[in-house]
Amino acid sequence: MTTPVSVRDPISSRFGGSGWTRGRVVFLSISALIVLSVLFFSREVLLPFILALILAYVLTPLVARCERIGVPRSVSILLVYAVTIGGVYVMVAATFPRIYVEGMKLMRDTPELVQRLSTEWGPRGEEWVRGILQRTGQQQEPAASEEPQSAIEVRREPDGAYSIQVGSGLDVVQRGPGHWQVGPAVKRSANFNVGELGTQGLNEFVGYVKRNAFELLRIGHKVVSSITRAIFLLFMTLMVAGYLMYTREQITGFFRSLVPARSRVSFDRLLFRIDRGLAGVVRGQLLICAVNGVLSLIGFSMFHLKYWPILTIVAAVMSIVPIFGSILSSVPAVLIGLTQDFWTALWVLLWIIGVHQVEANLLNPKIIGVAAKIHPVLVVLSLLIGEHFFGLWGALLAVPTLSIAQSVFNHFRFDAMPDLPPDSLLPPPPASTGTRG
Repeated sequence: MTTPVSVRDPISSRFGGSGWTRGRVVFLSISALIVLSVLFFSREVLLPFILALILAYVLTPLVARCERIGVPRSVSILLVYAVTIGGVYVMVAATFPRIYVEGMKLMRDTPELVQRLSTEWGPRGEEWVRGILQRTGQQQEPAASEEPQSAIEVRREPDGAYSIQVGSGLDVVQRGPGHWQVGPAVKRSANFNVGELGTQGLNEFVGYVKRNAFELLRIGHKVVSSITRAIFLLFMTLMVAGYLMYTREQITGFFRSLVPARSRVSFDRLLFRIDRGLAGVVRGQLLICAVNGVLSLIGFSMFHLKYWPILTIVAAVMSIVPIFGSILSSVPAVLIGLTQDFWTALWVLLWIIGVHQVEANLLNPKIIGVAAKIHPVLVVLSLLIGEHFFGLWGALLAVPTLSIAQSVFNHFRFDAMPDLPPDSLLPPPPASTGTRG
């Protein structure tokens, strides 16, 4: 009589018999590899779906609140959409006339503003640069006067051809393929000159517009096509977000069914940690952007800063990108203030610094919360990586992606290291009672 020999699955043994069989692990690994491959090769069309995920995540609490008072889910989604889109439309309709007027005025006054910055603040910048050059021994000396040369000389070569020699008084500029233009040489200063730099840049811009009018019309056609495509993508995003909100339990249940029954408590904890981090990064950051916009509006209008409606929108929108957005949005406001007077620019700068201090020390801890706090060095690193590989959208989605990665890391860190203290940043979710963080 033979005695049956039990063969233990090394994978099941590794996970303590928790249901992670070899077949389940292999199937999930292959499925994950296929999904990642599909996402990688179709990444150029994934933007509407990524935006739909963000939109669904932001609006789901409002839909759930409507459901709690007895409104059906489909009606709740339509109601939330109507209130959100209606609010955006009312805000745009109320502010667009003023924004349009200020924008046209800014475009009309840009040459004057550049000239004023060049003449009023340019000399100070020149003195500062010259001082640095003198201290480093790199100050250029004025060129010595040379023997005057002819502007154009026509010479006959030995083979009978004629050659044209262009002197120092003229410049030869290529305007296109096979198209060269000879004209008076632009006078160049041997020293750094802000006024000359601004005037020359403006003249070259105006000349480029005149020479490339048809090309600019072609660009305008592309802009219109891009706007049409953006409207189509907007409706696609709203539709996908609506489906995600309507079937959110089925989506969560599907992913929950992929793990064994004994591991679903841990899976619930993982979802809880991810939601805890994203709630601060996504919803909290949007709320901070609104507060930042309101405070900027108060300060810019109080100091009578020119074009303050446009600068307020710039400050609110750019604050979506942590750290860098707030710094970059301060530059145009201070420059516009300098075109008025020094004290306006100084008060605007102090107000911006005060708003950022309130944001960093009051709003971030209260709105985003300590549980979603990410180290600033990691934030900067994620922004640089996202912008380098994926441009603007990479910078916008870098911090939410970092939040998800940090939540996953912390989840497995607490599970793999039993000597760590329990995760007590927030109370555990109800589904995870009786188990360790």
